[in-house]
Amino acid sequence: MFGHGSSVASANDAVRTVAAEAARAGGWELYETAFLEAAPLLGEAVASLVRAGAAQILILPYFLTLGIHLQRDLPRLMEDLSRQHRIPIRVTEPLDGHASLSRILVERAEAGLAQ
Repeated sequence: MFGHGSSVASANDAVRTVAAEAARAGGWELYETAFLEAAPLLGEAVASLVRAGAAQILILPYFLTLGIHLQRDLPRLMEDLSRQHRIPIRVTEPLDGHASLSRILVERAEAGLAQ
């Protein structure tokens, strides 16, 4: 899972928690959480997965939209890391457009109105 990263440690911990829950739910034996602007960086996470025996890597962006980091920064990083480790690296779509997002917002609004 790949997030932006924050100087607020609890924000990065929240991404790590979601990644761990997704790994358990998905039955993924190998996974890492990485950030663009916090540790561990994507290159460190990819190296760790390669050392652990990953034959390919799928990056799940923990980003709401296809912004500049996913359009510019991530493709460059993926290309460099794929070439460096000689391993295929692919990326999924960001969270934007997924039907669950609107349901989550409705749940949050209902909870806020119930207070």
